[in-house]
Amino acid sequence: QDGSCNGLQHYAALGRDQAGAEQVHVAPTDVPQDVYSGTAKLVEQIRERDAKAGVAIAQRLEGKVNRKVIKQTVMTTVYGVTFVGGREQISRQLKDQNAVDEDDLWPASCYLVKAVFDSLREMFGSARQISDWLTSTARAIAASGEPVQWITPLGLPVVQPYHQPYAKQVSTRLQRVQTVYKSDITLKPNKMKQRNAFPPNYIHSLDATHMMLTALHCQKAGIIFASVHDCFWTHAATVDTMNRVCREQFAALHTLPLLESLREQLLSQASDRTSERSKQQRKIKNIDIKSLPSKGTLDINTVLDSTYFFS
Repeated sequence: QDGSCNGLQHYAALGRDQAGAEQVHVAPTDVPQDVYSGTAKLVEQIRERDAKAGVAIAQRLEGKVNRKVIKQTVMTTVYGVTFVGGREQISRQLKDQNAVDEDDLWPASCYLVKAVFDSLREMFGSARQISDWLTSTARAIAASGEPVQWITPLGLPVVQPYHQPYAKQVSTRLQRVQTVYKSDITLKPNKMKQRNAFPPNYIHSLDATHMMLTALHCQKAGIIFASVHDCFWTHAATVDTMNRVCREQFAALHTLPLLESLREQLLSQASDRTSERSKQQRKIKNIDIKSLPSKGTLDINTVLDSTYFFS
């Protein structure tokens, strides 16, 4: 049983986004949904509109926008792919399909990656708002000189190990060797990596929590369970039990005030660090952790009746 783009499943649940939840089967639907085809349709609508407006690259991409071109970018957006990374993904797909001339690869991929990001923002508005909140929070914490850290709902402490590299040169009789240290916790945090990594790392931590809860409760139910990321396995005779447990634990996880708890943790850590540094008479910037984005109206318990949530 595979999750349906499960990073977006967690975002839809966090934001209680009804429309987004239906796209990734957190909410029940009569027929299977395909978020990749849905995104491709929105991108094609943007292309058609721009082509009519006289945008040359949109005109040359007629008939070239398909599910395969945009799938990898949609899949990895939730895990922090950048504009540059998404452009490279789309460029490879266009090249593999011989969809455009070599001279058009750059403008076409730049155009399409922007259209994909705009389409996902429209389809999953709450996901982008939550991702932006996580990014801005990480930026503020890293600017204070500390790495981002939190505790998962299962009690696992997570500390982002991204620090400014430090080079040390060692001279011998034969040569000079330069050693680069990247994970020394005494070094200043790498602000860009702390910022960009927080949204995907936090979602991964929720994903791992859901997997572990499913494993633990499958064990309690007396059935075999194995998994790789969002692919859950059991024996054919116990698939129905695993399906029930998987959905129950997702609902139970997202019934918790996850973002509220995360914000309280980060505020508490910032307060503790400020107090400690004041004792040491060090300067520290004020950490501005913004209010949480508003939520939608999704009833998270409807996932219990979603046939295609994991399928």
